[in-house]
Amino acid sequence: MFLKKIVSAAALVALLGSAAVHAEKLSVAATPVPHAELLELVKPVLAKEGVELDIKVFTDYVQPNQQVADGNIDVNFFQHQPYLDSFNKEHKTKLVTVGLVHVEPFGAYSDKIKDVKDLKEGALVALPNDPSNGARALLLLQKQGLIKLADPSNILATSRDIVENPKKLKFHELEAATLPRVLPDVDLALINTNYALEAGLNPVKDALFIEGADSPYANIVVTTEAKKDDPAVKKLVQALNSDATRKFIEEKYKGAIVPAF
Repeated sequence: MFLKKIVSAAALVALLGSAAVHAEKLSVAATPVPHAELLELVKPVLAKEGVELDIKVFTDYVQPNQQVADGNIDVNFFQHQPYLDSFNKEHKTKLVTVGLVHVEPFGAYSDKIKDVKDLKEGALVALPNDPSNGARALLLLQKQGLIKLADPSNILATSRDIVENPKKLKFHELEAATLPRVLPDVDLALINTNYALEAGLNPVKDALFIEGADSPYANIVVTTEAKKDDPAVKKLVQALNSDATRKFIEEKYKGAIVPAF
């Protein structure tokens, strides 16, 4: 009987060891806030489902896509569809969307004025330098009546498409991650919410104006055609689209980020 118990115990240890060995690893590239925070939230949930989540944090908007396209990382979570479309076109990649998670309403910030009405003629405005977010910033400025674009709905508009600029605003295009740091040097900066949050800015309280919750720029989970139907990828999307994730978003970010599922 004692020998049988030892054998049974050994079998159990072997079984558990085998399960651990066969836990599927899934690497995900993400920017720190809120993407990596949301991934950390669902990491233990996925572990219970046999998926070991390996979160790789990046601070730029290029490497997360390039690493997935090159097969070094399985999935990324940091961008919206217009940015992905632009990236695929520019870099001749074929990355695909497998799920929507949240909207980060894009906002305008200033250290120099408290109301957009106080923006002076010739003011210096900082914009993201990537095509999709640069256009998103211009569309938001247009919505405020500060400029007018040749095509009011062009999601890839550039400053060259401005046909009316009554305040003679000057535009300075910079890498999105650097925009919070230049706030003291410009009159207005259009900043992605993830970078605003990282810099301690509260989009709901600190933005002079901001997109509505109906923004079409939902943040997405992205992978390759080869991995889009992978069970581990599907489990990740399900976890990010869960009621627990929705509650976390609503309670932690208090309107600065809005669930898109």
